[in-house]
Amino acid sequence: MPRGFEELVAEAAVVPVDGWDFSWLDGRATEQRPSWGYARLIGERMARADVALDVQTGGGEVLVGVPRLARCTVAVESWPPNIARATAALRPRGVHLVAADGDHTLPFADATFDLVVSRHPVATCWPQIARVLRPGGSYLSQQVGPASVAELTEYFLGPQPAAARGRRHPDGAAAAAHAAGLEVVDLRMETLHTEFRDVGAVIYFLRKVIWIVPGFTVERYRERLAELHEQIRATGPFTAHTTRFLIEARRPRLT
Repeated sequence: MPRGFEELVAEAAVVPVDGWDFSWLDGRATEQRPSWGYARLIGERMARADVALDVQTGGGEVLVGVPRLARCTVAVESWPPNIARATAALRPRGVHLVAADGDHTLPFADATFDLVVSRHPVATCWPQIARVLRPGGSYLSQQVGPASVAELTEYFLGPQPAAARGRRHPDGAAAAAHAAGLEVVDLRMETLHTEFRDVGAVIYFLRKVIWIVPGFTVERYRERLAELHEQIRATGPFTAHTTRFLIEARRPRLT
């Protein structure tokens, strides 16, 4: 028997949303993965690195899955619930966790790292990335692209201006990397398929990924959520499209 609206809402409104582990959505939502295989790429780069940094590590989910880390691996995270989660996950791997806001500043000396990585950063401070990279060092990042899950945003907020839909474009990231003195050696973007199979999955996702519908709360959008629940029951999963891009940039070697 299908679960009712109130039951789905009550469950999804209280489940913890710290970290970047989305396993709670297993069986309730699906997201197509980019073809480049970010986890595999990070594993390859880490195995060759001497000193590496993971910016905005979340709960440390990416680093935990890397078979062989760099000789010295450091992670940065600013949100207290994620700091606690990442500390517990990464300490056994010998990763040093630093509580800092990687959006704006990195509390490290110049030319410290030969590899900097970041999955789905909220923002990238390119001058700071360039500063902490050693000459010849690389930054590798998978990022959320323009108009990602726009269908979900517009379901709750209505049509968005064209300027909003164009934010986070890979061309803008490449231009910012060049402006910081880095050479872009790889840039790829893909549009991927996402499905939400019940309204609880939508609530959990919006509570966790807070920039999709800024200011989202169940109370504020209860009527719209109820309509979405009925829509999913009548016509099937709510479909949206995510965009992801991969960027790799290198600090030029000294001549």
